[in-house]
Amino acid sequence: QVQVVESGGGLVQTGESLRLSCAASGSGFSGYTMGWYRQAPGKQREFVARITSGGSTYYADSVKGRFTISRDNAKNTVYLQMNSLKREDTAVYYCNRAGPPYVSWGQGTQVTVSS
Repeated sequence: QVQVVESGGGLVQTGESLRLSCAASGSGFSGYTMGWYRQAPGKQREFVARITSGGSTYYADSVKGRFTISRDNAKNTVYLQMNSLKREDTAVYYCNRAGPPYVSWGQGTQVTVSS
């Protein structure tokens, strides 16, 4: 069973960048399509980006052109490079498989963008 731990969040100003990491433990990671999700206060969790085992990517319209998802299967890690951050990107960011069956959700990492 894969478990995930997210890191890299923080407090930044509008227009700045952050790089999130998702470290996975357990077997099977390299074969999974992995995704990043986020949940803003008072809102439901939403999809941000996903990457297949072969490296194909897909993004939500709200982050397309600003965020880049990547993975290093040798390190069992998925990354989310976030550029040109906006206040509306403020949320707790989570990683997980890109579809069911999901692994256990991690604690997430908080990203706060101030103007």
